[in-house]
Amino acid sequence: MGMSPPAEPEAGPLTDDDEMHQAQMHRAMELLFFAYRDFTAVADALLADFGFGRAHHRALYFVGRTPGMTVGELLEVLKITKQSLARVLGQLVREGFIAQDADSSDRRRRQLRLTAKGRDLDRRLVAEQSRLIRAAYRDAGADAVGGFKQVLMGIINPEDRGRFEPKSGGS
Repeated sequence: MGMSPPAEPEAGPLTDDDEMHQAQMHRAMELLFFAYRDFTAVADALLADFGFGRAHHRALYFVGRTPGMTVGELLEVLKITKQSLARVLGQLVREGFIAQDADSSDRRRRQLRLTAKGRDLDRRLVAEQSRLIRAAYRDAGADAVGGFKQVLMGIINPEDRGRFEPKSGGS
């Protein structure tokens, strides 16, 4: 038994209590839920082969983008408990996907990096999810991409938006 989609609400000036506004918000939420479901499904299938879940994926992804990040920095990005990260990171380290090195300036801090095995899995995950984004961008057209990014930035909490703003020049 499938859900039939409600009629697409017309865009226009909105107020918070406007019935049309509510319909647009519900539609946007549904689109986000379905997009997230399908975006993560391609990675979930690959991760299941390793006995990994989404927290493993996020750890691999962010360590892959920022080699040398510390455990504390990863905690800040993922917004999970130390206990949860310890479980996920411990498994990734034990199974040879992530390596931990002592920070040369502070031996108590551990810096993280992907191993060759971790880089291979990360590459496979990124390729699958990139395929979905590339197809969506192509279908939506170049003009839609900027607006999509702007909407996503508006949803991200303000303290994390700085991660995506251009870095100021200088030394």
